[in-house]
Amino acid sequence: TIHDAAVSAGAPPNCLALVESREQVKAMLALDDLIDLLIPRGSNEFVKYIMNNTSIPVLGHADGICHMFIDKEADIDMAVKLVADAKMQYPAVCNALETLLVDREIAPRVLPPLAQKMASLGTELRGCSETAAIIPVKPAGEEDWSTEYLAPILSIKVVGGLDEAINHINKYGSGHTDAIVT
Repeated sequence: TIHDAAVSAGAPPNCLALVESREQVKAMLALDDLIDLLIPRGSNEFVKYIMNNTSIPVLGHADGICHMFIDKEADIDMAVKLVADAKMQYPAVCNALETLLVDREIAPRVLPPLAQKMASLGTELRGCSETAAIIPVKPAGEEDWSTEYLAPILSIKVVGGLDEAINHINKYGSGHTDAIVT
């Protein structure tokens, strides 16, 4: 844990605290004379609540439109496992995967096993017309590319390689967490 790492690096054992209940959070936000920094983890709404209700400095990122790009050279089994974990390990956090970009060359091979895995996890898939030509998905529109779902919903777009993926991420991403599988 972060706490264990801090203590092993020489920090005092009480340097960090995990706060979980609403009552604890409310009480903590008033301790500006005792707390040097808050690092909230959770939904966009939670992080904004923290930022708006304390004078303590906050290290937080309130938006998380996170992307993963599957390159044409990627190992398909590894890519499917990474997508499943990045989306469904905890879909309501700001670093959960929201948009999957898939290289056109690998899309026919990776999307069918991906769809099967995501269906087994209860994930709703939304996709561009190229994705829909390969697997059953709900149609994805412009709003899907800029949506932080914080739910078991994944948008998928087939792209013509790394440059197109980067351009998509630069246009729609939040700068939080993005990955390339190759």
